[in-house]
Amino acid sequence: MAIPIPLRTDFDGPTLRLSAKATKNAAQARRLLALAEIYDGGSRSDAARIGGVTLQIIRDWVMRFNARGPCGLINGKAPGNRPKLNDAQRQALVDVVERGPIPAIHGVVRWRRKDLVRWIFEEFRIEIDETTVGRELRALGFAKLSARPRHHAQNEFEVENFKKAFRPTWQPSRRGSRKAPRSNSGGPTRPG
Repeated sequence: MAIPIPLRTDFDGPTLRLSAKATKNAAQARRLLALAEIYDGGSRSDAARIGGVTLQIIRDWVMRFNARGPCGLINGKAPGNRPKLNDAQRQALVDVVERGPIPAIHGVVRWRRKDLVRWIFEEFRIEIDETTVGRELRALGFAKLSARPRHHAQNEFEVENFKKAFRPTWQPSRRGSRKAPRSNSGGPTRPG
């Protein structure tokens, strides 16, 4: 049977119980109480029962506690995936978006996310999703703009002429104009 890893000597059971009582993190409190049992002379099996975990997890808690103290028993936020674009590539993306596409070279008259995905692949050989490009652009301070839709046959000069030719048909009511008749029942009238 292997010798268990000893706990730090600068803490004891009552100190860990006080720390467990003071913390607002439930998982950290449970871990502190399990380690307090070991400090008070209990077995690692008893600590595992108190913590509701296996002996291997108790060993992991002891390692984390020995390395960083009570703060080592708080679950940290996972770092997530490594970003696909580095700072130099992000700067190149900013430059290309600000300059705009050259239709003869890029084959488009305005940048769309799918066009930028293709440009990133051609430039850096990095496969990236459209939503990721949108997220990167938003993080770089760009906002998505879309033009107001327009009918393909619409003529803007005719629209202006149409607006000028017709005056509004409604007119403001005069003071003292007749009010709509009311029924005697006070509610809406039903036909027939």
